[in-house]
Parts: sequence; C-alpha cells; structure tokens
Amino acid sequence: MTASVAPATTDDVRPPAATAARGALVMGGAHGSLAVARSLGRRDIPVWFLTHDHPLARFSRYVTHSGSWPGPNDPDAAEFLLRFGRRHRLDGWTLFPCGDAEVQFVARNHAALSAAFRVATPPWAITRWTADKRLTHQFAAEIGLHSPWSYYPRDRQDVAQVDCRFPVILKPTVHEQRNSFTRAKAWRADDRETLVARFVEAAALVGEQQIVLQELIPGGGERQFSYAALCDRGVPVASLVARRTRQFPIDFGYTSTFVETIERPELEEAACRLLRSLEYSGLVEVEFKYDVRDGRYKLLDINARPWTWLGLGAAAGVDFPFLAWQLAQGETPVPARGRADVRWIHLTRDVAAVCQQICAGVRSPTRYRNTFWRPVTFAVFATDDPLPGLLELPLVVARMLMRSMPRRRTAGRAPTAQPRPTP
Repeated sequence: MTASVAPATTDDVRPPAATAARGALVMGGAHGSLAVARSLGRRDIPVWFLTHDHPLARFSRYVTHSGSWPGPNDPDAAEFLLRFGRRHRLDGWTLFPCGDAEVQFVARNHAALSAAFRVATPPWAITRWTADKRLTHQFAAEIGLHSPWSYYPRDRQDVAQVDCRFPVILKPTVHEQRNSFTRAKAWRADDRETLVARFVEAAALVGEQQIVLQELIPGGGERQFSYAALCDRGVPVASLVARRTRQFPIDFGYTSTFVETIERPELEEAACRLLRSLEYSGLVEVEFKYDVRDGRYKLLDINARPWTWLGLGAAAGVDFPFLAWQLAQGETPVPARGRADVRWIHLTRDVAAVCQQICAGVRSPTRYRNTFWRPVTFAVFATDDPLPGLLELPLVVARMLMRSMPRRRTAGRAPTAQPRPTP
C-alpha cells in the first residue's frame, strides 16, 4: 500500500538528503503514468505520484508515496512543486509529467523546475510545436511532411462560408481544458448545417479560435500508426512502430484499445525527420493515418507525454520509462529497437470497441476470439501488481458520476475565448 503525502508548506522545509536514492516524481496521467511507475518500480527506483485528477497509478504497489496537488493550471503550481520537492528531499529526482496539461505546465516552467529536478520533457520552445495543432501542421508543412487538409475558422460566419468537401471533422487545437469536446477525438459533420451547429457547440466549450476543421481520412484504427521513441536532441535512442488496430469509440477513438508493433520504414523516416528538425529530447509518440486515396501517411498529432499503450514497449524489448529516467539522470541508455508482432490490449475498452464493430457488421465474435491465441500485454492488469486492474472499472464509474455533476451546475455557461497562440 502506498503512503499518502501531505501538501507542502512554506515553513516545513528540510535540507536535501545527499545519500537518498534518486527516484521519479510522476505527475498526472492514467495508464501512461501507471506504466512509468511499474517500469521504474520493478527496477527498485523510488516512485512518487502526484495527481489532481485520475488516481489509477496511486494504487500500484510500485508507487511508494502518493498525494494530491492543486493541479497544473493553478497560478502557484510551480512554487508548490518546488516547495514539495524541498520538503520531501526530492532534489535531483526525475520529473515525469504524464498528462497533456502537466506536460505544458512543466514545459513553461522548465528552467525553474530544472533547478530542483531532472526534467524528462522538453522546454516550451520545443513543446509548443506539439501542443497546438495549428503549429504542428505549420511545422510539418515547412519540412515537407504530409498532413490532412485543415482550416482554422475565425468565427461562425467563416464556418458557414468555408469551401470544403464533406464530411469534415472538428477538433480542438489544444487540450488545456477538459470537456466533452476535448475528451472526444473529433466531431463529425456531414453537411453545412451540421458543421455550423457543431462549431457553435464547440465554441461554447473552448472558444471560436481554438477549433480546427479537418478532412475526414477514411478508415478506423487499422489505418492509424504511431512512431514511439525516446530521443536525445533529435536522435532516437529507443523506438518502435505500432499500428493502433482498434480504438474506442471505433469512429474517432479517444483511446487505443488494441495495438500491435510492426515494421514501417517509410513512416519511421518521416517521424525521424520531424523529431530531428525539432531537436526533440524525451519521450514522444508521433501519430499518422494512412490515406488510401493518395497512398500517403499523414501526420495527425505529436504527443510529448507517456502514451496510453506505453507498457507495450517493455514487452517489445524497449523499456521506455527506464531509458528516459537514465537519460534525464545523465546516464547513457543502451539503444533499443522494438521487435515486431508484439501486442497490447486495454481489455474493458476493447470489448466495448469490438461490440461496436460486431453491431456494425465488420467483425465476428469468432474472429475476436483469435486475439487471445497469442501472448498479449494488458494495459492495467499485471500479476505482480493486481490492484489497479481490480479498481479500474469502479474508478471509471466514479469519475463518470463526478463529471456529470459539474456539467449540470455549469450548463449553458460559455468560457471566455482564448487568444490564438503565437509561433
């Protein structure tokens, strides 16, 4: 069982212990942070966990201490974290932000936090290109990478007049807020009336200038691919390529449910060109979708945080979190490349995804049974760490109930529009 950690205070500060083992402070996230904790804990590296949101990782036997904090959007978040590190003598520990908001917070405060911690993610000068789809696609175009047709509307009138071919999808340009639009992968519009209505709905949640219209590339998860890597100044130290074969929901999945490692040299070359141009350091997942209409892999997203299926790496011979910890600590990781034909499954969500596929007539129960004929790595369940697997479903139900309450209280209230980011 993990011990709870009380919040830090200004007066309760102890000197750092020079002989203490340098561990990892994991912040936020869910399945990615759980994979980080297990990877490091199995190597006897101390792991502490801070969250203001999803508690899944705190139930891991490999998390030695856990606690709550005000969250990355709190105006005093950086000072809180520095006080927390001093109070608990975490000087020199590796800082692993595992959620989108946590990554952006750490990136913006990289210099200050680096004075106390070894930060495993890049500073804002690099992270900003991954955090906003407008900048991501701008950078991709500059280096000659393909991406979907995208349009960034100014307002409702602009949407009503834009020249586009339906169907299209609406996506948030950034994921700083948590609401029905940012949690969804995309909203589909098959005609002009639906597009305008969906835009108005999305604008009420994130603001008019935080929305991108994009062409709908045909196909589901079986045409989505990822290049996952640990990079050191743009050079991959460890890497693998994966196909995100199934996702939930099946049309625009907000999470992968069944992932397989594969070989795809052309996709790897494109991702490496992108990361080399960024001089990227740290863990990263670069997402592509294959467009059968023109035979091109098109860049969708760059995730500068531990991804949901991070645990697949160790099964494929690439222990990403441990290698990232070594790199952050100034050690030299042994280069690693993931082998193909290794599989990962998020069982509860995969069953839901397959039920959708069966209802749509694209998969049979017999075919799904073949999934378990070969070894597979589970997203949550682990024989040496069973508690997160037992508690995941109750936690999901509890979080759904909690989300429904603030929605009722704030129904009809629109947020203030955010300004456009500057390159």
